[in-house]
Amino acid sequence: MAFTDDYDFDLLKNEAENLVIREMEVQLKAEPKSMCRCNECIVDIAAIALNTIKPLYRFSILGTLYASQAMNEKTYAESVKNAVAQAIKKVKKNPAHD
Repeated sequence: MAFTDDYDFDLLKNEAENLVIREMEVQLKAEPKSMCRCNECIVDIAAIALNTIKPLYRFSILGTLYASQAMNEKTYAESVKNAVAQAIKKVKKNPAHD
């Protein structure tokens, strides 16, 4: 039996993903429509942003509440906004495709 058969890792979630995706939606609305919005570019933006911010893993509903509070903390909210902005610039300049 595999280790993962004994435990439910599906309950483990990085709430930073939701925060980054929401921020991407806000910032991409302000970007020119000429910027590529294919699945590959959008997911690249998310991955780049997530790799630069502190993860917010949770296991329970209390963890979700804790994570949602993080966006009220000025420093974490700013780090998410900055990470998304930088990721958009990077992908816009160098998309992973031609």
